[in-house]
Amino acid sequence: MSDDSGGSGDRRPHAVSLPPASFRWMVLGGILLTAATVAMDLATGPKSTFSPVLTAVPVLAGVGTRRAMVPLLAGVLSAVVVLVLIFVNPLVSPVIHATAAGAVLAVAMISSANVALVAARERELVQVRTVSETAQRALLRPVPARVGSLQIAVRYLAAAAEARIGGDLYEVVRTPQGIRVLLGDVRGKGLTAVETASDVLGVFREAARAEPDLTRVAARLDSALRRDLGTEDFVTAVLLDVPHGPGPALVVNCGHPPPLLRTAAGVSEVRPPTDAPPLALLGLTGGCYPARSVPFGGGDLLLIHTDGISEARDRAGRFYPVAERLARLPEQDPGALLDHLIADVHAYAGSGLDDDAALLAIRRSG
Repeated sequence: MSDDSGGSGDRRPHAVSLPPASFRWMVLGGILLTAATVAMDLATGPKSTFSPVLTAVPVLAGVGTRRAMVPLLAGVLSAVVVLVLIFVNPLVSPVIHATAAGAVLAVAMISSANVALVAARERELVQVRTVSETAQRALLRPVPARVGSLQIAVRYLAAAAEARIGGDLYEVVRTPQGIRVLLGDVRGKGLTAVETASDVLGVFREAARAEPDLTRVAARLDSALRRDLGTEDFVTAVLLDVPHGPGPALVVNCGHPPPLLRTAAGVSEVRPPTDAPPLALLGLTGGCYPARSVPFGGGDLLLIHTDGISEARDRAGRFYPVAERLARLPEQDPGALLDHLIADVHAYAGSGLDDDAALLAIRRSG
């Protein structure tokens, strides 16, 4: 990401979800029932009235709209219908008609106020999310599509529109030691998570160039976050060190879902020698972050992802099997592979992701 342009980052727009069919059928049922009640009122003669049912009209009008005048106008029209029914049902007590008209107007004003309140809250949510996304996109610079024999691609997936912005982060830095990669996930949501992501990226960009040992980079990240985060806050992360020439890659896993290594022999998880806690929590366990050496030859591909991918669920509540699906993909180019994987995740989850997700793939050319 640093030192090169022509990035391969990608962010998808939020999905716009339509109301479920059952919801639309219920609204339609309410409209038909109200119309049938008015018809019954006209058919039963002057001794009875069903006009109180017209209080449902402004409520129905307020469903799905963000214009406060819609339920209010519907209430006024319903009150006019109540007045018409006074002449249709002259033998009904005027008190009943007056009560029905008053109830219709009261419900209309309440429905209108509710619509205005919901619309105001939605505008505020959109504004907060837009600010968060803008800040996040400013932090996540484009990554280089190619560095020497390495091909790199990254994708960022925004969750469903109603979800809050997450703290997923990634960075690629070219150093004398090799290409150093970070992909992480901040616990929490909103602007606080984006602020923490900014701190992580700042420390990583400096430490990745200054520290010859990748485990020391992880230690510096942990130390910096321990000073700034609360006792219940943390960041899961994976750090990679891939040499410019032939040789194994180093992987340091800080409480994150394990990377996946795809070779000609298949797909396997790259698990750390010993389990390590997320960043900011190393002080609770002591010790240091261990590194694992991973053979990384021509044609091999490493995939790192946040739990927004691995915790995507199908209709039966089953998690998305990342390793199994990755093994089936024929693409060799990291960008095409990630695009195919993303399409597969969306098809698997159906209703969209519950959390933001980031994916980074790095492949050594054969």
